[in-house]
Amino acid sequence: MIRFGAEPALTRRLKSWYQRWLLRAFRYRPDGLLIMLNLPFALIGGVIGVDVAGGILSVASIVGFITLFGIATRNGIMLVSPIRHLQTNEGIADFRTAVVHGATERVVPILMTALAAGLALVPIALSAGRPGSEIQAPMAMVIMFGLLSSTALT
Repeated sequence: MIRFGAEPALTRRLKSWYQRWLLRAFRYRPDGLLIMLNLPFALIGGVIGVDVAGGILSVASIVGFITLFGIATRNGIMLVSPIRHLQTNEGIADFRTAVVHGATERVVPILMTALAAGLALVPIALSAGRPGSEIQAPMAMVIMFGLLSSTALT
Protein backbone atom coordinates (compact mmCIF):
# COMPACT_ATOMS: atom_id res chain seq x y z
CA MET A 1 0.00 0.00 0.00
CA ILE A 2 1.41 3.38 -0.97
CA ARG A 3 1.01 6.16 1.58
CA PHE A 4 1.94 9.76 1.19
CA GLY A 5 3.03 11.91 4.11
CA ALA A 6 0.62 14.79 3.52
CA GLU A 7 -2.38 12.59 2.78
CA PRO A 8 -4.55 13.26 5.88
CA ALA A 9 -4.06 17.05 5.82
CA LEU A 10 -4.58 17.23 2.07
CA THR A 11 -7.69 15.07 2.30
CA ARG A 12 -9.18 17.30 5.00
CA ARG A 13 -8.50 20.46 2.98
CA LEU A 14 -9.95 18.96 -0.20
CA LYS A 15 -13.04 17.75 1.66
CA SER A 16 -13.55 21.19 3.20
CA TRP A 17 -13.08 22.90 -0.19
CA TYR A 18 -15.44 20.42 -1.87
CA GLN A 19 -18.19 20.98 0.71
CA ARG A 20 -17.90 24.78 0.41
CA TRP A 21 -17.98 24.51 -3.38
CA LEU A 22 -21.10 22.33 -3.33
CA LEU A 23 -22.89 24.69 -0.99
CA ARG A 24 -21.90 27.74 -3.03
CA ALA A 25 -22.75 26.19 -6.39
CA PHE A 26 -26.10 24.60 -5.55
CA ARG A 27 -27.18 26.31 -2.29
CA TYR A 28 -28.46 22.92 -1.20
CA ARG A 29 -25.83 20.26 -0.49
CA PRO A 30 -27.95 17.16 -1.37
CA ASP A 31 -28.40 18.47 -4.93
CA GLY A 32 -24.66 18.64 -5.40
CA LEU A 33 -24.14 15.22 -3.88
CA LEU A 34 -26.82 13.77 -6.14
CA ILE A 35 -25.09 15.25 -9.18
CA MET A 36 -21.73 13.90 -8.05
CA LEU A 37 -23.23 10.42 -7.49
CA ASN A 38 -23.58 10.22 -11.26
CA LEU A 39 -19.80 10.16 -11.69
CA PRO A 40 -19.26 6.55 -10.48
CA PHE A 41 -21.81 5.43 -13.08
CA ALA A 42 -19.73 7.15 -15.75
CA LEU A 43 -16.56 5.64 -14.28
CA ILE A 44 -17.97 2.11 -14.66
CA GLY A 45 -18.51 2.55 -18.38
CA GLY A 46 -15.19 4.34 -18.82
CA VAL A 47 -13.31 1.45 -17.24
CA ILE A 48 -15.12 -0.96 -19.55
CA GLY A 49 -14.12 1.30 -22.45
CA VAL A 50 -10.46 1.14 -21.38
CA ASP A 51 -10.73 -2.65 -21.27
CA VAL A 52 -12.29 -2.79 -24.75
CA ALA A 53 -9.61 -0.44 -26.11
CA GLY A 54 -6.84 -2.78 -24.99
CA GLY A 55 -6.69 -2.44 -21.23
CA ILE A 56 -4.00 0.21 -21.18
CA LEU A 57 -4.67 3.45 -19.33
CA SER A 58 -3.00 6.06 -21.49
CA VAL A 59 -2.96 9.84 -21.45
CA ALA A 60 -5.68 9.79 -24.11
CA SER A 61 -7.85 7.59 -21.91
CA ILE A 62 -7.39 9.98 -19.00
CA VAL A 63 -8.42 12.89 -21.23
CA GLY A 64 -11.47 10.81 -22.14
CA PHE A 65 -12.28 10.37 -18.45
CA ILE A 66 -12.01 14.11 -17.85
CA THR A 67 -14.34 14.79 -20.78
CA LEU A 68 -16.71 12.08 -19.63
CA PHE A 69 -16.91 13.46 -16.09
CA GLY A 70 -17.72 16.89 -17.48
CA ILE A 71 -20.54 15.55 -19.64
CA ALA A 72 -21.89 13.38 -16.81
CA THR A 73 -21.85 16.33 -14.42
CA ARG A 74 -23.67 18.51 -16.95
CA ASN A 75 -26.30 15.81 -17.43
CA GLY A 76 -26.75 15.58 -13.66
CA ILE A 77 -27.20 19.34 -13.38
CA MET A 78 -29.70 19.25 -16.25
CA LEU A 79 -31.67 16.62 -14.35
CA VAL A 80 -31.55 18.09 -10.83
CA SER A 81 -32.05 21.80 -11.56
CA PRO A 82 -35.62 21.57 -12.93
CA ILE A 83 -36.65 19.47 -9.94
CA ARG A 84 -35.41 22.14 -7.56
CA HIS A 85 -37.03 24.83 -9.73
CA LEU A 86 -40.38 23.03 -9.60
CA GLN A 87 -40.19 22.81 -5.82
CA THR A 88 -39.10 26.39 -5.14
CA ASN A 89 -40.71 28.44 -7.90
CA GLU A 90 -43.66 26.42 -9.17
CA GLY A 91 -44.97 25.44 -5.75
CA ILE A 92 -44.89 21.67 -6.16
CA ALA A 93 -44.45 20.48 -2.58
CA ASP A 94 -44.49 16.73 -3.23
CA PHE A 95 -40.94 15.58 -3.99
CA ARG A 96 -42.06 12.55 -6.00
CA THR A 97 -44.26 14.67 -8.25
CA ALA A 98 -41.44 17.16 -8.78
CA VAL A 99 -39.05 14.34 -9.71
CA VAL A 100 -41.49 12.83 -12.20
CA HIS A 101 -42.24 16.19 -13.84
CA GLY A 102 -38.59 17.29 -13.86
CA ALA A 103 -37.34 13.98 -15.24
CA THR A 104 -39.92 13.83 -18.02
CA GLU A 105 -39.12 17.43 -18.92
CA ARG A 106 -35.36 16.82 -19.18
CA VAL A 107 -35.06 13.23 -20.41
CA VAL A 108 -35.14 14.20 -24.11
CA PRO A 109 -32.37 16.85 -23.92
CA ILE A 110 -30.15 14.52 -21.89
CA LEU A 111 -30.68 11.61 -24.27
CA MET A 112 -30.10 13.83 -27.31
CA THR A 113 -26.78 15.19 -26.05
CA ALA A 114 -25.57 11.72 -25.07
CA LEU A 115 -26.72 10.22 -28.36
CA ALA A 116 -25.15 13.00 -30.45
CA ALA A 117 -21.82 12.71 -28.64
CA GLY A 118 -21.89 8.91 -28.77
CA LEU A 119 -22.73 8.72 -32.46
CA ALA A 120 -20.05 11.27 -33.32
CA LEU A 121 -17.47 9.09 -31.58
CA VAL A 122 -18.42 5.80 -33.30
CA PRO A 123 -16.25 6.34 -36.41
CA ILE A 124 -13.31 7.35 -34.24
CA ALA A 125 -13.72 4.27 -32.04
CA LEU A 126 -14.04 1.98 -35.05
CA SER A 127 -10.75 3.27 -36.44
CA ALA A 128 -8.85 1.53 -33.63
CA GLY A 129 -5.75 -0.22 -34.92
CA ARG A 130 -5.25 2.05 -37.91
CA PRO A 131 -2.24 4.32 -38.11
CA GLY A 132 -2.85 7.64 -36.36
CA SER A 133 -5.70 6.40 -34.19
CA GLU A 134 -3.56 5.50 -31.19
CA ILE A 135 -4.66 8.61 -29.33
CA GLN A 136 -8.20 9.11 -30.58
CA ALA A 137 -9.58 5.58 -30.36
CA PRO A 138 -8.97 4.94 -26.62
CA MET A 139 -10.37 8.37 -25.76
CA ALA A 140 -13.46 7.72 -27.89
CA MET A 141 -14.00 4.31 -26.29
CA VAL A 142 -13.85 5.75 -22.78
CA ILE A 143 -16.30 8.53 -23.60
CA MET A 144 -18.71 6.25 -25.50
CA PHE A 145 -18.92 3.51 -22.90
CA GLY A 146 -19.00 6.02 -20.05
CA LEU A 147 -21.86 7.96 -21.65
CA LEU A 148 -23.74 4.72 -22.22
CA SER A 149 -23.47 3.58 -18.61
CA SER A 150 -23.98 7.03 -17.10
CA THR A 151 -27.09 7.75 -19.16
CA ALA A 152 -28.56 4.28 -18.64
CA LEU A 153 -27.95 4.16 -14.89
CA THR A 154 -29.09 7.71 -14.20
